Formats: sequence, C-alpha cells, structure tokens
Amino acid sequence: MVVLYTDFGSDDPYVGQMKAALLHHGQSTLPIVDLLHRVPDFDVRAGAHLLAALATSFDSGTVFLAVVDPGVGSDRPAVVIEADGKWYVGPDNGLLGVVAARARVLRTWCIVWRPPGLSASFHGRDLFAPIAARIAAGDPLATELVECAGLEHPQAADDLAAVIYVDHYGNALTGLRAANVARQVWLAVGTARVPPARVFAEVPVGQPFWYENSVGLVEIAVNRGSAASELRLAVGSPVVPEA
Repeated sequence: MVVLYTDFGSDDPYVGQMKAALLHHGQSTLPIVDLLHRVPDFDVRAGAHLLAALATSFDSGTVFLAVVDPGVGSDRPAVVIEADGKWYVGPDNGLLGVVAARARVLRTWCIVWRPPGLSASFHGRDLFAPIAARIAAGDPLATELVECAGLEHPQAADDLAAVIYVDHYGNALTGLRAANVARQVWLAVGTARVPPARVFAEVPVGQPFWYENSVGLVEIAVNRGSAASELRLAVGSPVVPEA
C-alpha cells in the first residue's frame, strides 16, 4: 500500500491530485491509505516525530508518501529511504529524519529523475507520487534513484518534549515516547501540573491527565474536555516531566 502523510488538508484539491498521480503511475488496484493530512502546517520537526510514531503500526513493505515541504522548489534534495523494511518518499528537509535516526537498518537514495513538466510548487504530485507508485509496484528504478550516504538534513533520535499535534477533541500528542517516561511522574505544562492515568475513565470528568496513547506517545487530555483549550496548549508547547 501507499500511505499518505501531508499538511495539505482535506478541503483542497491537492490530495486528490496526488492520488490521481499515484494511480496513473502505478496499478489501478493500488491500495492508498490517508493516514493524515493535518500534519501541523510547515512544521517539519513536529511532523517528523509524529510520522515516526504513526509508522510503527504498519507492516514491512509499506510505502509512505510524506510531504510537508515548505521549501518546495528550492535546492533541498528529494529522497527515498528504506528504514527497517518500510519505504519513505519525500523531501530531505528533516521530515524523514526521526524515522531514519531510529532505524536499525537504513538505506538512502536521492531522486535524480525529473518528469517533463515538473511543477516548481507541487513535487508531491509530480515527483514524489510517481516514485512512490513505482516502488509499490516493485519497479527497480535503476536510473531514477542514486544511492547516497545519508540525509542532508538529519534529525536526532531523541524524543521531543513538546506538543506535536492536537486532535479535534483537543487532546495534545507530544513527541515523548511513553516508554521513556516513568509512569508515576507528573508533567509540567505551562503553569499547570498534569498527573498520570491509564485511561480517560480513571479520572473525573473535566480533569486533565496524561496517558500512553495507542501509538506509544505521551498524550495530554481532559476527560470529556479539551486539553488544548483548558491548558492553552498548541503545537510547540513545551512538556516537561517532573523529577
């Protein structure tokens, strides 16, 4: 399958155009999964940490078409990486950096192919989608890709002690992997202190807490409320585990 991960939003034509390109260059039966099109706008760092967490639940062989690309049209490289058996196609601007840094087995290729009529502002449709479709089809891409030593814009494998995504409930996902945070600690979030809990039902309605969410991240929530509103959280808000 090809998994789409972008900051394009779902109300504009860009996702549909990219899917059309995938089907044009790939197989008509190609499974396409819309993982997320609300990656925080232009936020490569938050997007990198969220992608690394979400990708863990997909099987080996999955092709991720990941596009958060505020530098589209510049000289930033276009790349393909294979990380622990999964493929990622997108800009080399840091978006794939956390996946790459945490991989046990990693290979990196630069995309040297350029299609005729390449739009300067829509590489997701014209450059990345055709390459992703052909990888999913098992094409060798012998002349389109050149193996390179690594990413030009790497990221650290470390966790990110900040909010990286706010869902429509107002729950705030962080870049902290819960396995790296002691379960009894409280979190300092702005002027508030947030206790741990296992699930929503363990705290009273209206109470903030943090828990390990379904992809293994520390998530700050309010039982039947909005943590973003009540704690004034946004993408980038720092989150500090207390000693």
